[in-house]
Amino acid sequence: MFRRKKKDEPTDAPQAPEATEESASADAPAAEASATAETDAAPAETSASAAAELAATESADAGAQGDGATKKSDRGNRVQKVGTVSSDKMQKTVVVRVDRQVLHPKYRRYVRRTSKFMAHDDLGATVGDRVRIVETRPQSAKKRWRVIEIVQKAAK
Repeated sequence: MFRRKKKDEPTDAPQAPEATEESASADAPAAEASATAETDAAPAETSASAAAELAATESADAGAQGDGATKKSDRGNRVQKVGTVSSDKMQKTVVVRVDRQVLHPKYRRYVRRTSKFMAHDDLGATVGDRVRIVETRPQSAKKRWRVIEIVQKAAK
């Protein structure tokens, strides 16, 4: 937890050097203005070069990932769930059952809750496979998830 600082506590921020320079050299305002202009230009150049380096490293990272891979920061943090395929009778669509355990408010015992999600499947998952699904744009009226990985194949 952060606490508020009292008025009489010293702060960690450095003192402004301009206040001490103005009292010491009030007779040379032209030289001071030119020095200020130079110091203002230098951080802008360094920030521009830092931004260029950052862009170069990001593009190098994107190139290392592959052509179709997009970075996680571009799309945000999408929800991922791991579940079991309960039906694969549709074309390129599977029904994934995701189980979770919830603490019962009255009895203080864990109760299993099940949710079913329809997910787009290009990987060819079959019934019994453990798959990882990620939320995506709506593919159809009920399909808003996509299979990204088959975690474990079903035992035959």
